[in-house]
Amino acid sequence: MLANLTAMKVAVCVKQIPDPADPGALDPQTKTLRRDVKLILDESDSYGVEMALQLVDNAGGGSVHLVSMAPNDEVNGLRTALAMGADSAALISDEALAGSDALGTARVLAAAVAKAEPDLVLAATESSDGYTGVVPAQVAELMSLPSVTFAKEVSVQDGVATVRRQTEAGAELVECPLPAVVSVTAGVVEPRYPSFKGIMQAKNKPLEQLRIADLGLSAEQVGWAGAGQAISEITEAPARTAGEVITDEGDAHERIVAFLQELKAI
Repeated sequence: MLANLTAMKVAVCVKQIPDPADPGALDPQTKTLRRDVKLILDESDSYGVEMALQLVDNAGGGSVHLVSMAPNDEVNGLRTALAMGADSAALISDEALAGSDALGTARVLAAAVAKAEPDLVLAATESSDGYTGVVPAQVAELMSLPSVTFAKEVSVQDGVATVRRQTEAGAELVECPLPAVVSVTAGVVEPRYPSFKGIMQAKNKPLEQLRIADLGLSAEQVGWAGAGQAISEITEAPARTAGEVITDEGDAHERIVAFLQELKAI
């Protein structure tokens, strides 16, 4: 049963990633991104946090709960989101999670979100270090909830979410019952900056630290053991070659059209 939406609870899935300004290196053994450095809040997730805060404000009350999966009990990125105004957070950190693929990650997030029993779940469309773009839909499927993607605007009234979503043809308006999982497109809102007061308050906000056993999951369902994929090889991206320079001698337009036709662009 839904909670009274005058006190709406929104869960936001957030990812903590290596700083893109200093992204580190790949582990030569696992061929995965090393995460034994200080992690920060993924910028793409800050839009979901901001949208959640605005929805709770518009509802006249409620709470924003963060859910994150990260190694080494890392909470730096969560503290940033808490300083923005989120009320509480849950971190799932467990050695068994190393090597988790998108589905393994979704299993963990879905179980942690279910514990919070939110009215609405928000997530970024994709993370800045993975770009799979499938985790929000997988979370929805695992929780048997409606999934709406590429949201530009979200409003909630009488137990129904109205979402304006971005499409290749423009935008469309979708309605679905709550609870639901909605992925938010980057840039649709202006994330607030944590104030000094918010930073200080974040240190005392509830932050639950969980292991996979706390979620009823086993090591066989996550990490390398549960992954349905393996990284066999990593190679350097080929260097870009110089493009062809066309000097206009009266026939430049014909040569450009011929080039585009060769690429089947026209």
